[in-house]
Amino acid sequence: MKLDHLAVAAESLEAGHDWVEARLGLRLQQGGNHAHFGTHNLLLGLEDGIYLEVIAINPAAAAPSYPRWFDLDRFEGAPRLNNWICQVDDLADLVARYPEAGRPVSLSRGNLRWQMAVPEDGALPYDNLFPAVIEWEGDQHPSARLTASGARLERLVIAHPEAKALEAALSPVLGDARIVFECGAAGMRAEIATPSGRRTLG
Repeated sequence: MKLDHLAVAAESLEAGHDWVEARLGLRLQQGGNHAHFGTHNLLLGLEDGIYLEVIAINPAAAAPSYPRWFDLDRFEGAPRLNNWICQVDDLADLVARYPEAGRPVSLSRGNLRWQMAVPEDGALPYDNLFPAVIEWEGDQHPSARLTASGARLERLVIAHPEAKALEAALSPVLGDARIVFECGAAGMRAEIATPSGRRTLG
């Protein structure tokens, strides 16, 4: 399991766009639509092959008859860093080991194809701080299409009252010195080095 991307959730794509650009001083790029869940996104390329995503419900899309991913049906308030997404080579194997991650769903956007584990109710364990898990199909990855921003993730802090239990659960499959687990109120923050200095998203 390795870190793939970070997701900022927002009530609207416009709100998420303004929130991220104001905090990072960097311009987001067009993403696209996710027909299966009725959402759309914007993207920002980071170093080391990862990226930042701003995601929101697409008001022009038909609402699905099932819960949306990232618990977006219940999202409210200001934009915030809401999820972290990890890539695996074998999603079926990962889900067998961590059934709480959800069931594999086949998805696409343009010529990108992937599977993601999504819980039946859309909400991940540990107040959505358990990582969403993705398996990309083929050799296409969004990060390869994004203009370099000069920004790099330095640290991702996952805070939760049961952070130590979450860390222990993931330790057999996750080894990334940038990811830190802290006991505290549920939330997360990303410390990002940009051409204008270190900025924080939380």
